[in-house]
Formats: sequence, structure tokens, C-alpha cells
Amino acid sequence: MLCEERFYEIYGRSPENVAFSPYRICPVGAHSDHNLGKITGLAIDKGIHIAYAPKLNGVVEMTSLQFPKRAQWHVESVPERKVDDWADYLRGATLALEKNHRLKVGVCGVIEGSLPIGGLSSSAAVTIAFIQALCSVNGISLEAQEIIDTAYDAEKNYVGVSIGKLDQSCEVLSKKNRLLYLDTRDDSYELIPCPEGMKPWKIAIFFSGLEHSLAGSKYNMRVDELRSGVYALQAFAGMEYGKFKDAMARDVPREVYEQYRDRLPVPWARRCEHWYTEFDRVEKAAEAWRRGDIEEYGRISFESGWSSIHNWESGAPEQIKLYDIMTKTEGIYGGRFSGAGFKGCCMALIDPAYEDQISDQVSRQYLEAYPEMEGKYDVFICESADGVTF
Repeated sequence: MLCEERFYEIYGRSPENVAFSPYRICPVGAHSDHNLGKITGLAIDKGIHIAYAPKLNGVVEMTSLQFPKRAQWHVESVPERKVDDWADYLRGATLALEKNHRLKVGVCGVIEGSLPIGGLSSSAAVTIAFIQALCSVNGISLEAQEIIDTAYDAEKNYVGVSIGKLDQSCEVLSKKNRLLYLDTRDDSYELIPCPEGMKPWKIAIFFSGLEHSLAGSKYNMRVDELRSGVYALQAFAGMEYGKFKDAMARDVPREVYEQYRDRLPVPWARRCEHWYTEFDRVEKAAEAWRRGDIEEYGRISFESGWSSIHNWESGAPEQIKLYDIMTKTEGIYGGRFSGAGFKGCCMALIDPAYEDQISDQVSRQYLEAYPEMEGKYDVFICESADGVTF
């Protein structure tokens, strides 16, 4: 791997180990976890590798093949506020891990991503792989939920992105050829197998050529708009409520939303409409997968994509074009934006028999619409995969 070669170039020796965390997709359940919704997801066989070795002086020294400038800090003196560069996720992870574990040993490493950045939860994947490395050199063993919570803490409380636990949970809990069905209110989950007789499927990733940063996008604004709608619904219904940041759609019954939605400002109503309908879609999608009906599961994923465009109002024009092409392409069961939906990629569940045809048709039509993306746009065919293991 390139990260191992680069490590040797920098340090004149081979790394002691390589950490890995997969990327993830969420075909149904998007824009829901931050308000304690339910999600379905899969880890894929592409992700983040970190070639690393310990640094006994306590210094963390990380290099990324995707970004310039090496990042450094000491495990006992991490900046309390983010620096606003690519390594903030790792600084946040160091602080989050230190809340429950003493860190003495630092780590030097080189980070390599196996797909372009944008839409596959690369931030969560690099955070989890880094936690693996830092735990390894310090002799720390974590349970699955602690890995999830540590990575979540880093991104939400240090980097400042209003996320839920979708990304981290998919990348830790997933198992190959099983659908993760997760309730983010209590972290309970089920891994639903592919029943006998289920049609074959693979995962196609269509990278638009655009990259993005959640914290710098409209992602946080959309979450605040949803929460504003929830806060207003609680007031209209005479429900008890506390601080704004604690308002959760999951705590407001569907019938309350139906009764008072016409009193909400239009943007807030649309955000709520997405959340409540997505909750229903996740439950229906899980049952479709349980039956082995991937065509129905895919149809619901397309519905989720439609709601993300029209109710959540996300999607760069390039992504919307990809989504439209996908809905008209034979052999694609379903799909949607992957990630925040402001830039990045689209994912699709496809019939492997149409793999080449799908790749050719989507690529041709997309590049006809956006010829400037020639050389940046790409297609990747992936399989589902196990989540990270410590």
C-alpha cells in the first residue's frame, strides 16, 4: 500500500502495523440519526488505512496522502479548540479517548483513503482507524460501543458537526452481506442476513468529482431547521421542553406533527416531513430486506433520495443529475446521495449482471451534462464488508 511506502520514505523503517476502517453507505435512513431516528446501512470493502508506529515521547505525528501539511501535537497537550484543518478529527479523538483512558505513547502514521473524499463518511473512517492506532500503541482495548462513542464525541463536540451515530455505527457494527438496522435512540441494532433466494447485488459508487466539508456546508443548518420545527411543535402541543439542543424529533409523536405542521414555517415543515417519512421508510425497508425483496428495498432508497432533494433540500446539481440518471438506468435497484448530500457521490444497489452497462450509461449521461468533470468523475463497484475490529 502507498501509506506503507510513504511511511518508509519518511521514517526510514517499516510501520509496525496498519489500521483499517471501512467506508459506509446508508441506502435508507439519511438525515435521521441526529434526531434519534432509525437507519439501515452497510460497510463497504473500501476505506481508510493508516500505517503507523509508536512514538514513546508522546508526540502524535500524522501525514495524509490526501492533504498537504503534516500535523503534530502531544497526547497531553492537545489544542482545546479545533485548528480548522484535516487533522481536527484526530485531535478530537485524542481528547475523547483521554476522557476514560490515560495516554502516554504517541503515534506516527500515514493515512491513505482508497476512494475519493466525499459522501462515504471518510471523516468517521479516518477517526476510527486513528483510534485503533492510538489504542494499539497504548495497550488499550475498547468495546464496539466505546469505539463508536469516542469517534462520535470527536466529530460532534470537537469538530462541531451536528451528526448522529450513523457513520460510526455502520463502520464498526456491520457484517458482510448483512444489513445493519439500528435504532439510534438506544443504540440497539439487528444485522439482517440476505435470505435464501434474494437476488444478487453489488454496490456502485458514482463519485461526482466534487469534494466537501460537512462543517462548512449547510449540513448543520438543516439539522437546526429540523430542531426548530420540533421545538415549535412541542410548544404548540403544550409538551414540556428544555434546551433547544435537546429537542429531538423522536420525542414528538407523529400525530403531533400532523396536527400542527401547517403552523410551521415552510423550511421547518419540510425538514420535519423528511424526518418522519424517513422513519417510516426505514421500518419498511428493513422488512423488505428481511423478506429478501431487494427490488422493494431499492425502490424505498430511491424514495429516500427524492425526499432528500425536495424535503431536506440537499444535493448539489451534479448529485441531483446523477440521482436522476440512476432512477432511469436498467439494473439499478435503488440508490440516493451518499453522505450529507451537498457534494460528493451517489450510491446504488445494482444487479451485477448489468454492471458494465450501468457504469457506461451513467458515466456517459453524466459527463454529457458536466463535461468539466472528465478526469474527476469516477465509478467504483464495491462489495459489502465487515466493520472494524480491534
